[in-house]
Amino acid sequence: MSHIVTPASSLRGAITVPGDKSISHRAVMFGAIAEGDTHITGFLMGEDCLSTISCFRKMGVDITVSDQEVIVHGVGLHGLKAPAELLYTGNSGTTTRLLCGILAGQPFTSTLNGDASIQKRPMGRIIQPLRQMGADIEGREGNLCPLTIKPASLKGVRYEMPVASAQLKSSILLAGLFADGKTTVIEPAASRDHTERMLRGLGADIQSNGTEITLVPPLTLRAMDVIVPGDISSAAYFLVAGLILPDSDITIRNVGVNPTRTGILDALEAMGADIERLNERGDVEPVCDLRVRSSRLHGTEIGGDLIPRLIDELPVLAVAAAVAEGTTTIRDAQELKVKESNRIAAMTAELSRTGADVQETDDGMVICGGKQLHGADFTSYADHRVAMSMAICALACEGNSSIDDPACVAISYPTFFETLDSLRRTNL
Repeated sequence: MSHIVTPASSLRGAITVPGDKSISHRAVMFGAIAEGDTHITGFLMGEDCLSTISCFRKMGVDITVSDQEVIVHGVGLHGLKAPAELLYTGNSGTTTRLLCGILAGQPFTSTLNGDASIQKRPMGRIIQPLRQMGADIEGREGNLCPLTIKPASLKGVRYEMPVASAQLKSSILLAGLFADGKTTVIEPAASRDHTERMLRGLGADIQSNGTEITLVPPLTLRAMDVIVPGDISSAAYFLVAGLILPDSDITIRNVGVNPTRTGILDALEAMGADIERLNERGDVEPVCDLRVRSSRLHGTEIGGDLIPRLIDELPVLAVAAAVAEGTTTIRDAQELKVKESNRIAAMTAELSRTGADVQETDDGMVICGGKQLHGADFTSYADHRVAMSMAICALACEGNSSIDDPACVAISYPTFFETLDSLRRTNL
């Protein structure tokens, strides 16, 4: 069933967004292999993160879930048990890739598989360095799920990453926890650093020197409590909505603003956005409230080292570019082709339905903005970020729009449409 989105004259109010997906995943994974209980508040109850919980339960980890918190009763670095069945990761690339790093050092055989989307997503960039560390890992057609991982003795490596990818970096570092000798990864550009921050909090010896990160395998990890901030990737939809709709004023409370994740703020501010950071706070992860007001946006260039800091926000950033005056060029974003959908092709096709001037390139898009957009029947490609981005676009269109398979937003933001409606009601 499709979801109908009607145009909005403005949006006003204060909201919170779900907990950060990246941090929620890691809190469960690291809590599972730590000593003691990890109490997680603000956990994202989306399908991807629930897949992570399911996988660790199958390996003997007791995880208690309530409305108030998630408690992971850690079994220690060497306490995971052989799963009696396949480890199903659903639609979650983070679960699949990071879990490979942990499983590579286990004394049992395991098999990972996900949904139809995961089965199409290449895992070669994870398999290659893990094999270099000594991992015994095999995939369908070499680099596709299902993946079977057998017991192996791992050794630390020094690995220069071909792309800036937090999933790749984290998988190698997690394998390094079980390796003989230190493990060093060198990134071509800084990617999100939640793994490094959390491992330090758990007592691991991990050092960062620019884009070079070195881990000395610990004897143990100590459990800690984790407060998950709001996900800036989820906040991004409302940042863009507040900017492109006239007379809008939205405050998004308790948003994580880790510097490796704030590329969306940098890009929007380069386009002329009025975004204010309020009540800055935080310890392991920095947090603040974001206030966004209607702004006259203009085109810009988005590429290079900025891309790893906003890779998940590029679809909705393309919506902002379609409304902005002038031309926006997005480049160096080949990674978008291997997400839940080919997001370059998907966003080019769906924005074009509105009358926007969008050209697909090998590594991004060229968007000539400023045209009046019209409503359309949008395809989501079962991709949560495409669906939510086109919902925001529909607010600024003339006439109603529809979005097929709206339920896919549950992957990261189950209450997205309800939050959007609340900003309309506040403005009545």
